[in-house]
Formats: sequence, structure tokens, C-alpha cells
Amino acid sequence: MTRAFRLEGDTVLILDQTRLPSEETWVALETWQDADEAIRMLRVRGAPLIGVVAASALALAVKPDATLDAAREALREAARGLVAARPTAVNLAWAVGEVMGSPAVAAATTATALRRAVAARADELARKDEATGEAIARYGADLLGPATGILTHCNTGSLATAGPGTALAAIVSRHRRGGGVHVYVSETRPLFQGSRLTAFELASEGIPYTIVSEGARAALLATGRVDAAIVGADRIAVNGDVANKIGTYDLAVAARHHGIPLYVAAPLSTFDAGARTGRDIPIEERDPEEILRSGPVRLAPPGADAWNPAFDVTPSELVAAYVTERGIHRPPLPEDIFRRGKDHRG
Repeated sequence: MTRAFRLEGDTVLILDQTRLPSEETWVALETWQDADEAIRMLRVRGAPLIGVVAASALALAVKPDATLDAAREALREAARGLVAARPTAVNLAWAVGEVMGSPAVAAATTATALRRAVAARADELARKDEATGEAIARYGADLLGPATGILTHCNTGSLATAGPGTALAAIVSRHRRGGGVHVYVSETRPLFQGSRLTAFELASEGIPYTIVSEGARAALLATGRVDAAIVGADRIAVNGDVANKIGTYDLAVAARHHGIPLYVAAPLSTFDAGARTGRDIPIEERDPEEILRSGPVRLAPPGADAWNPAFDVTPSELVAAYVTERGIHRPPLPEDIFRRGKDHRG
């Protein structure tokens, strides 16, 4: 698996995903502001991974030679800034909250001890994310069962987490069990995380795949080549509504029309007890220029406007099952899944 994050001593390193697949460039994050910029510009992306990177970047805000009061204020400032970097993915705020609420962080009596406590809690979260991904991969492969034609959207593999991934990890696990898997990959417009990143990961694993545009997915489903669709999530509401990369909702509608199950794979930290329905989930809107241009080339006439939401919300009734590190959950969601999520988070 290609990993997109690593630590070398106190240095946080990320694989710049805006340059994939043409080049593999590692970038050192020297300040929490560097991490903030990397998250906003999608140099690092994927709901679980941006949480891990943000948690690790908090340590960069704490200067060992500062007074304890100054170090704590710098930590709080970094936490506020990083949480605001991408508002839809709840894992980001969750991971920052896990660090800020750590008893060891609260008990630190010097700036040096504070920095060590922050880094240690961030490392725990990274290791937990890896174990979580491994469990999701196993349960997801069980759920996919005999499916061979599998459609996925955006990127949910090892590039998006600190471990093997979520939805894509389930596909890889299903492939390794044998049975001739062929993956259909949504381009994922406008930034093409599917055709750039998911295809890159599948090629690395030697898994056959075909890239399809979002506009061709319904026609593909009508051919009978797809047995199941599986996607990740950035936030899941109490009623089971799912916020995920833009293009997921119309995939879910088309899948339902053609009798193809849509599965959602996500860690329990993605379930948000504070969002009763999808209407409570903030949807990030990005720069219209992302869809008015292709690199330096302008696609639209001068003065054209564009609506560029980064995510959409899929109603729970279109989801066949949810896969978490605790197993497979059929809708409606069990009432205690959010309590179990809190247990997982603490």
C-alpha cells in the first residue's frame, strides 16, 4: 500500500496528493499553518487522514522553550485554525478534540511535556486508524461477498487514511480472497480523485479497473456489469444520512433504480451524534475556479459563475448497509451506534 503520511522524529511528512499520479513528492510540514494549507488545498485529503495529520500538526504549534501559558494558548489557536480547515469531514474536529481532551495533555506542566503529550496522543490516533481500517477491510470484504463488478467513488484507500483505507480497503480485501474482481472507478469531478488516486492504488495492487465519468455511471449500471457499489463517508447523521464526495447522491439514486446495493464504509468516528439528519451537516463549497478551469486552461466563457459543493448528502433510505470497525449495520442504524462511537472515541 502507498502511504501518504509518516513521522520522522518531530517532522510531519505528507505525500502531496495534488501531484499524483505523475510524481510522488513528500512535503515536510514545519508549522501547523503548513498543515492547514495542505488540508485546504487537498495536498493531504481523506476524512480519516486529515484528522490524523491535524492531530500530529498540533504538536508543531507548541514551542518547547515557551512558557506553559504561552504554549497552551498557541495549542488552542492551532486547534481552532485546523478545525476550520474543512468543515464537512467530522473526523478532523474529532481528532483535534481527542488531542485537546487528552488527560496527559491537560496534566502537562511544561511546554516540553505538553508537546510530547500532544505528539503521543496523535500517534495513538494514527495507530488506531490503521487498526480500524484493517477491521473495515475484513467486514467490507464479507459484505461484498461474491460481487465481482464493484463500483466506487472518490478515493478511500491508503492515501485517504493512516491505514489501508475504508471502502477501497474492502475492495482490496475482497480481491485478495480471489474471484476475479473488476473495479469501476468514478472520475470524481472536478479534482479527479478517482481517476488520479483510486486508479493509482488499484494499479499498484494489480486489480483490474475501468474509469467511468459520473455522467456514464447510470448507463454502466444498466448493463448489469456492476454487482455492488461501495463508498466512504465524511459524516453520517443520526438518521443514517451520509455526507460524502459530491456525486455520491446521484450514484445512490441510480443504484437504487437498478437494484444494486450501495454500501457505506466508515469508522465510528465519522458518525456524528450532533447531526440529527443530513440537513444538519455543513457542506463545504469550494472555489468555482476548480470547475471553470482545467489547470491553467479556462473551460468556461469569461464571467461565467459555477456552483462547486465539495460534498452531497445521500438519504439513509438509499443505503443498503454501513460497514464500521465493529461490523456490518443494516438500516435503520442501531440506536446505540453513536454511544459505541463515543466509546470508540474515548
